[in-house]
Order: sequence, then C-alpha cells, then structure tokens
Amino acid sequence: MFGAVARLVVIGGALLLAGSLDIDAAEVEDDLPNLADQIERMASEVAIELQQVCPPASPSDQVAFDRCRSSLFGDSMLRRNLAPRLLWGRRNQDAAASLKETNLTQFAPDVIAGLYLSLFMYSGEYSTEYVERERLYLIRLGAGFRNLLPPGDFPYPFWHEEAKWGVYQATNSVLLWVNPKTAKIVIGQFTERGKDSPLVSTQPIQPKFDGNWTWIDKEGHIQPRVTLFDGLFRQDNPYLPELDSRYRTLALRMRDAQCNNCHMPNNPWKMRRLVLMHTPAHAAGEITRLMAAVREDRMPLDESGVEDPLEPTLKRALLESGGAFEESVKAAKDWEAAHPH
Repeated sequence: MFGAVARLVVIGGALLLAGSLDIDAAEVEDDLPNLADQIERMASEVAIELQQVCPPASPSDQVAFDRCRSSLFGDSMLRRNLAPRLLWGRRNQDAAASLKETNLTQFAPDVIAGLYLSLFMYSGEYSTEYVERERLYLIRLGAGFRNLLPPGDFPYPFWHEEAKWGVYQATNSVLLWVNPKTAKIVIGQFTERGKDSPLVSTQPIQPKFDGNWTWIDKEGHIQPRVTLFDGLFRQDNPYLPELDSRYRTLALRMRDAQCNNCHMPNNPWKMRRLVLMHTPAHAAGEITRLMAAVREDRMPLDESGVEDPLEPTLKRALLESGGAFEESVKAAKDWEAAHPH
C-alpha cells in the first residue's frame, strides 16, 4: 500500500529529510477493487486535458509554456488525480530494473504539476495497461520536451548531469503510474524509449552548468523564476510578502542545520528517494512533512544510525521559523482556494 514516510537523518553532520513511497500497491491482488474502468476514464480525461492546455508547440514558446504551467498548477483534471505525495524521475536506463530499484524524487502534487509535467507537450495519444511486476497501472502519454526555454523556466539546471539532460531532450513519452486501490497517480517518469518519435523536432543543446542551483540574472531577478512564490501564487495573493520573508528566515535556519548539503538536485548521498528543499516552491511542498519530523523527534541519526537529536537552540530556531512558514503556506493556499479565477 502506498504511504509517505518522512524522517530526518544526520549524515556527516548534515540534516537529512528522507522520503519514501512504498511501491507495493497491491500485496494481495484479491483485495483490489475493480477500478480498471475508472482508471481508463481518468487516463482519457487527463490525456485530453494535457493535449488541450499543453499542446505541441515550439520548444521555445514562452506563451505556450506559461499557459500550460498555470493550467496544471490550478484546479486541473491532472491535479485532481494526483496522490498527496508522488515520485518523479527518468525511467531506469536498465530496462529490467523495477521501480523500487530506480532513483526518484518525491514531490507534492502542485510542485510536480506546475514545475515538472508542464515542461512537456502532449499529443493526446495514450495507452493504459496493468503491469504485473509493479502491481500498478501504467498510462503512457505521447510527449515532447521544451528544451529551448530560458534557464529560469526549469526548476533547477537539469543539464548539471549530461545523461539526464539528454533523456529529457529526447523524451517521447511521459509515464504515469497509478495505484490500483485508489486510482490516483503516484509516480511520474519521462523516457526516450517510447514507441514514437518526440512530439516536436528540436535541436539538442548543452548549456554549461556553473555549479549554482539558484542565481541572479542580468536584470537582477532571482532565478529560477518558476520556483518563486509570485510564480506559484496569484499576484494579488495578500500572503506573498509574508511568504517571502518567512521563507528567507527558514532558509537561513536550514542552512545552519546543513540541510542543503543533502537535499540538492545532484543527490550527493545517492538516496533512492530524494526530497528537495532548496527553493521556495520545493520547500513549500515539503514543509508539513519536515515540521512533523522535527516536532516528533523521529530523527536525526548519526553516521552509525544512532539517534543524535539536534542541538536544542538549533532545533528551536528551526521549529519557530518552519512553523511560521508552514502557517503562511497554508494561508496562501487557503486564500487561493477561496478566491478562484
């Protein structure tokens, strides 16, 4: 059964939030409800929606990307069918490897919809099947990748790893794995090994990674822009200034706890299930889990796996700043829900 498990770990003195989603959707298949028809309908509706709001376009089309992103981040059919926590990543290059053997990153549904799935264009073509080995349903979507967008439109520099960036650029299919017990999407992947050519033709590029996950552009703007609160929430959301201020404080406290030594896109500790906390959008998606783990003293552990609680002053500061940020995230989301477009 799928479930999110969070824990704080200290490895080499660094605070680590490790996330896992069990990928054993149906330990006893006889217990499965018959949701095949529901999943098929959902697959059709999601495929149609994605083709309508994220249709084939030039990989550099900014207007098309912004429309896709805002549509998926809001109340979309896709969002309504995403589980509360999801895993995301490229398909394992070893075709024989299972999902459990594949490194994936955990995200909240708004983050995966608005920052990751929106980077693709969709043809509307899809197929569904039940994969016995994984005990999950699989929806295959015809897709193409927007590789020519400005660097700030990616949630982090995907090109920091040449092989992964190459798969992104050659993607011809997005895979959505569905829990047969709930009919919710629990894992998303991208692959260049689909049956068709990429949705649109594009020229592969290889930007240079300078080692910075965030940066200031020539106009003095913080990048990546897609990870900032004013790109996730509406401009008239009254909680934006408070969110920004409280995130800055939390970021300092997380730096003090050395969280950023581990929760980074290059996955320095090679975690099978990575959780990112390095930008406002990623932190907003994971703050509730982070705070629960800190409050309950479930971790951290030292290098030997023995409990090694945070120093009291550091823990208190992290709880105070994290709690304030958590309150602001909830208030901002509640306001958006109460004031639909």
